[in-house]
Amino acid sequence: MSPSVLRFFMWPDFIRQMAHPDPQRELMDGVVPCMQAALSLLALLGLRYPLRMLPVLLWEMLWKAIWLLVVALPAWSSGQMTDAIAENVFACAFAAVVAVTVPWDYVFKQFAGKPGDRWGKAAAMRTGTDV
Repeated sequence: MSPSVLRFFMWPDFIRQMAHPDPQRELMDGVVPCMQAALSLLALLGLRYPLRMLPVLLWEMLWKAIWLLVVALPAWSSGQMTDAIAENVFACAFAAVVAVTVPWDYVFKQFAGKPGDRWGKAAAMRTGTDV
């Protein structure tokens, strides 16, 4: 689900669930709304700092692409596409629209073209953080 869709559809239901908690709720029925709430808040932060929040956007597009390949494509090719899967395919396909807006040259320069940060105690000492 895209962050803009989350804003309109997820929050009212999430607030209702918080107001009336159900101790019998299935695990993923609680985990997924919490993750979506966190993602939508990070998406709002991305409006202020779009380049700094690119990893969140990339995560969102990547999990959708994986879901389409691992869940939706096999269901479609085997003729077992349900209404729920088809509905989610539509929501995940929105990531393709978002992918057009990503500054891919910047992504490749920042995440693939630069050497990674060094790990270990010596690197932490240089930055002044604890390992």
